Amino acid sequence: MRTFRQKIFIGYGASLVLMVLILAWAMFMMLRLGRASESILRENYRSIQAVENMIDAIERQDSAVLLYLLGYREQGLKEFRENEPAFLQWLGRARDNITIPGEKEIIDSIEKSYIQYLKEVANLHLKGASTQPGAVSLYHESILPLFRSTRDTCVKLREINHETMYAASNRASRLSLQAVLSMAMIGSLSVIIGVIFSLFLSRLISRPVTELKKAALQIAEGNYEVQVPVSGSAELALLAEQFNQMAEKLRKYHEMNIGKIIAEKLKSEAIIQNVDDGIIVVDDSLVINSINPKAALIFGVHKDSLIGKHFFEAVRDERLFHLLKQSVESGEAPHLKEGEDIFTITSEAGSQHYQFSIIPMRSSSHAIQGVVLHLRDITRLRELDRLKSEFVLTASHELRTPLTSVSMAVDLLRESAAAKLSDKERELLAACHEDVQRLRALVNDLLDLSRIEAGKLELAMERVNTAFLFDQALAVVKPQAEAKNQELRLEAPPDLPDVKVDPNKIVWVIVNLLANAVRHTPEGGHIRVKGERVGGQVHISVADDGEGVPYDIQSRIFDKFVQVKRDAAAGGSGLGLAICKEMVRAHWGTIWLESVPGQGSDFRFTIPVAD
Repeated sequence: MRTFRQKIFIGYGASLVLMVLILAWAMFMMLRLGRASESILRENYRSIQAVENMIDAIERQDSAVLLYLLGYREQGLKEFRENEPAFLQWLGRARDNITIPGEKEIIDSIEKSYIQYLKEVANLHLKGASTQPGAVSLYHESILPLFRSTRDTCVKLREINHETMYAASNRASRLSLQAVLSMAMIGSLSVIIGVIFSLFLSRLISRPVTELKKAALQIAEGNYEVQVPVSGSAELALLAEQFNQMAEKLRKYHEMNIGKIIAEKLKSEAIIQNVDDGIIVVDDSLVINSINPKAALIFGVHKDSLIGKHFFEAVRDERLFHLLKQSVESGEAPHLKEGEDIFTITSEAGSQHYQFSIIPMRSSSHAIQGVVLHLRDITRLRELDRLKSEFVLTASHELRTPLTSVSMAVDLLRESAAAKLSDKERELLAACHEDVQRLRALVNDLLDLSRIEAGKLELAMERVNTAFLFDQALAVVKPQAEAKNQELRLEAPPDLPDVKVDPNKIVWVIVNLLANAVRHTPEGGHIRVKGERVGGQVHISVADDGEGVPYDIQSRIFDKFVQVKRDAAAGGSGLGLAICKEMVRAHWGTIWLESVPGQGSDFRFTIPVAD
């Protein structure tokens, strides 16, 4: 039994053979037409050309004889002799191209009469030298009849060649007509065979494929009982059999998993519907597929009225819409800075604050199917943070006055009564002085942080040379580094651009980072300050080879009251890095940490270029 592939090969092979036969027949007929044309040129055209030139030459010779008789003897003789070789030359070519029966006899007759013509012209020259009347009589009686006889014979030769050319042309026309008809017949036959084969092949293929298509549609609609008849060639029968096996396995899998899938779906929907945070699920066209009651409550609508609507139509917030669209197009969650992931709704009852996150949904083939918008109510946290900031600000103000009084009293005792005190009392007084200074620094830091968070930080922005900032900061920290025998190195190109900052605030940030590096770097360590331009910003880095920051603290290192504990007392208030962060943000910059525990830390921040 022939396979499906063999049937296709045989059918297309027959078409290919027909095409080869048509091509061979066309080439054969073209060769015949070419030979016929060549025959016309070789057998007739050259002879006609020779005859025409012979007629022209002998007519010129006759004109030369007439010139001679009119008294122009030298000119006539000269012209007669010049045309004689031409006639003989073309006569020889005509003899070389004899291809028609009877053509040889005509050429012999031309040659014979022309030789006689030459003899009579020679006699004319002899008689013409003695008597003019005798020469004229000789011309009319002998030369002129020979001239006419030769020319007429040449015309006869031309006519038989013309007739032969016409006959050859008729043969070529008949041959071309035969070629066209034969090629048309063979071409039509091949077209008919090709159409018949195509119909047969299309029927052979389309019928089982159509059955497979109908079966696949039924499976897509959930009918797993469908079966495809197993018939036809070996390949199609095997395909139908494998399709039936697939349908059977799908039926078993569907029966086995449908209950589990439904249970999982109900469980997921129950979780989404009862979670305390707002959740909105949109597809890749930003049409809402699912929304839980909390999200509907946030936007003040009924959740069923939003299903199937476009996100921007349901939630008229342009920023959220663009972030969702960006996530669908890129397939990644949008990168937002701290504070940019807050969504606020203002109403008569007050403002509600929600922290949102956008999570893309991918299929098993990593195609984007949609995104999930998660809304977390942080109104209470924002309120607590506000109350905490107000409390810290109030407490700091209340503590500042008594601390100033205590500090002045301790300083006065140290200056006036130190000589009257015992050594133990002087130690206690020094410790009291140190604790008061630490409390004053803590209160000042709290006041600074409170002002920054309240938006009351005043910046005196000006154009400053970056090298000036480095010099000011290094001059402050250099004595502390030298006391611990630490190398303090500056790496900055001389062509660093000017920056637009509040120089006092940025110098304070660099000094704070350097002081932390000196504090957490052992004696003999290395501290590096580096500056470089990146786009429209200058990146400033303070790196050390000290103890580094543990991984569990790195994400909170810029929060308030977070410190890296050492074996000894940590020192400081734990507010320095928090203040650095707020000051850098006030300059439209970003601060971050890169650290490996045990290998050192690298604090980096950015400030804008002046231009």
